Amino acid sequence: MNLKYQILLFYCYTKINNPEKFREEHHLFCIENNIRGRIIVSSEGINGTVSGKIEDCKKYMNNLKKNKLFKNLEFKIDNYNSNAFQKLHVRLKNEIVNSNLQEIDVLNKSGKYLEPSEFKKILNNKPKDTYILDVRSNYEHEIGKFKNAITLDLENFRFFSDKIDEIEKKIDKSKKIITYCTGGIKCEKASAFLINKGYKNVYQLHGGIIKYGIEEDGENFHGKCYVFDNRIVKDINKINPTVISKCLVTGKKIDRMVNCANVDCNKHFPLSEKGAEKFKGCCSKECMLSPNIRKYDGTGFYQRKMNGYNPLIGIKNKSRTN
Repeated sequence: MNLKYQILLFYCYTKINNPEKFREEHHLFCIENNIRGRIIVSSEGINGTVSGKIEDCKKYMNNLKKNKLFKNLEFKIDNYNSNAFQKLHVRLKNEIVNSNLQEIDVLNKSGKYLEPSEFKKILNNKPKDTYILDVRSNYEHEIGKFKNAITLDLENFRFFSDKIDEIEKKIDKSKKIITYCTGGIKCEKASAFLINKGYKNVYQLHGGIIKYGIEEDGENFHGKCYVFDNRIVKDINKINPTVISKCLVTGKKIDRMVNCANVDCNKHFPLSEKGAEKFKGCCSKECMLSPNIRKYDGTGFYQRKMNGYNPLIGIKNKSRTN
């Protein structure tokens, strides 16, 4: 397979004094270097998943690395056979991950980093004094999670703080707790929140599931990892892979994730081919009968129409073209 493209997953909590100015300059740099994807900028740092040709991704990484604000930034890199995005969005927001925890001091009080090799030993040895907490949403951990991980009934990470009573019932504050997520950004903030709530022995999987897959071949990660690009899910485990998710319609084990064909629903869920035939790519009969149903093409991925997309929109006082 000819892998001419790369997908970069990254984040960095850091203090950006003028995030609006940085966003505009960064947006323009991405355009000039053919980078596509989703990037969030705020006063607390940067978060993104982008893709482009290998040479363009190298320029992008070098540009961020030479900025002293991002001295701790680390890229998780996947080689791929095509561009994983059709558009570029560089957005200014209050947080780099929506958590409703803006008061939490991530820079000065978050869980200790646990490297993938150390985490692997814990997974294999099953120490009784250690809890592993998945801080991702339901649709993410339903398709894949680490062995023995505790999961939460979580619709979205912004509701994580509402689950503190549930966490306290499941996890003894005197024990070690390790948080994890896809790339590290959620578990870093979650670990800081838990410390704020009185947990003393808090760790976080450095680089999340993706880094663990790269460095330790994903051993004991069950299922697949939900990712936020056109792939939807990614294989992680090269050692002892398993399928844990089931088709919502038929109950058959399947690790293929789709979006409901009903525009108004758009639910993420596992769907087999037979399940897709039954409700035309929808999650239920009710959704199938919706007037806003999209034509199911076998993928369950519905790319928004480009509608004359121009990445230069939003760049002030610039007349350059892509």
